[in-house]
Amino acid sequence: MEEKQNNPLGSEPIGTLIARFAIPSIIAMLVSSLYNIVDQFFIGRSVGMLGNAATNVAFPLSITCTAISLLCGIGGAANFNLAMGRKEKEKAVAFAGGSIGMMLILGVLLCVVSQIFLEPMMRAFGATEKVLDYSLEYTGITALGFPFLIVTTGGSNLIRADGSPKFSMMCTLVGAIINTILDPLFIFVFDMGIAGAAWATIIGQVVSGLMVLWYLSRFKTVHIPLKSLIPSGTSWIPIISLGIAPFFNQIAMMIVQIVMNNTLTYYGAQSSYGSDIPLACAGIISKVGMIFFAIVIGISQGIQPITSYNYGAGKYDRVKATYKKAVAAAIGISVVAFLLFQLVPRQIISIFGSGSEEYFLFAEKFFRIYLFFTFINGIQPITANTFTSIGKAGKGVFLSLTRQIIFLLPLLIILPLFMGIEGVMFSAPIADGVAAVLCVFFIVKEFKNMGTNS
Repeated sequence: MEEKQNNPLGSEPIGTLIARFAIPSIIAMLVSSLYNIVDQFFIGRSVGMLGNAATNVAFPLSITCTAISLLCGIGGAANFNLAMGRKEKEKAVAFAGGSIGMMLILGVLLCVVSQIFLEPMMRAFGATEKVLDYSLEYTGITALGFPFLIVTTGGSNLIRADGSPKFSMMCTLVGAIINTILDPLFIFVFDMGIAGAAWATIIGQVVSGLMVLWYLSRFKTVHIPLKSLIPSGTSWIPIISLGIAPFFNQIAMMIVQIVMNNTLTYYGAQSSYGSDIPLACAGIISKVGMIFFAIVIGISQGIQPITSYNYGAGKYDRVKATYKKAVAAAIGISVVAFLLFQLVPRQIISIFGSGSEEYFLFAEKFFRIYLFFTFINGIQPITANTFTSIGKAGKGVFLSLTRQIIFLLPLLIILPLFMGIEGVMFSAPIADGVAAVLCVFFIVKEFKNMGTNS
């Protein structure tokens, strides 16, 4: 009881706690997004618009890597911590080893499948004839790094579970720095074009992956023998059960990305812009949006231990205060992002290379409409994560899927039927607005009943 009273999660100022827990998470998320941003920047400057479109076409496979990483990493880390808490050391070893084994097997499998079905996949993801060769060249190389990317992202969860969050962050940071240095060297000095960006990405991922594997071989809390990496239903099933929610969330993002790429290609061809301009613009918007969302998701992840502890301790006022402060911080950041997207879209687009006047006019319009409700986009991830943190995972999963699957996906299909390519632009703000309203309804109802039926 005394330990509970003295736990800083239950006593320190909420703002201080949010800063302490959220900042490392934000940094890790931002660094992870650097890979795609850096490639987009240098490819846009060297290859141009078609290069930007090619990276957008390849993006669903990057999302798939993240999905597998979260499935194995979060599922493995959660089961590992639970087993250690119950003092079931053998089970903890099985979960940690099983998680690593899953990452390696699924990473290699994804690499092989991507190589075999590369062209059909690129076409399915929305590649036009002009973009296809670039996407094949870029993705054919980057696919070789999928096992290392999955091990880096997923293994970082295990490293944090082992009590080494700084080393976890360093693994990702080192890879991103290598990629940033090698990108201009390979592209401009060695004149390797889009292939140079791909090789720079791989080298960074390999170094990061090897750092993670080195750490995992020297785990602090338990020893992980090689035999524990062999697939086993007793470890894999619990890992999948706890990792399936973030996995589905990423898959939902991938589905939306594929549908949007194909919709833009189809309706773009019927417009004055053509297929390639919308595809390239959407790629840049996706990558720029990643920076903003990295911060918001970092905040949502940072409040999880604070919310969970105080809910478990019956300190419901602190739970509510944590949520309100987190949402306020997210809205503050979201408003800044909104102003940038509305006031200087051309300048943002220009960072990623040049294009025709038509290209810039479309990009400006796309930015302003598609990202119009950016200022409320922090509400959904924080609300969904709050429900998960208080043990109501069902509501958390439902709210996490509202924007992407329940609202955005149908709108991406329906609105263009009546509005053409502009229907794609308006689908996002409508989905954002409805998802935010739904989240507010759920959380207000939850807070009203909190403490009375818990």
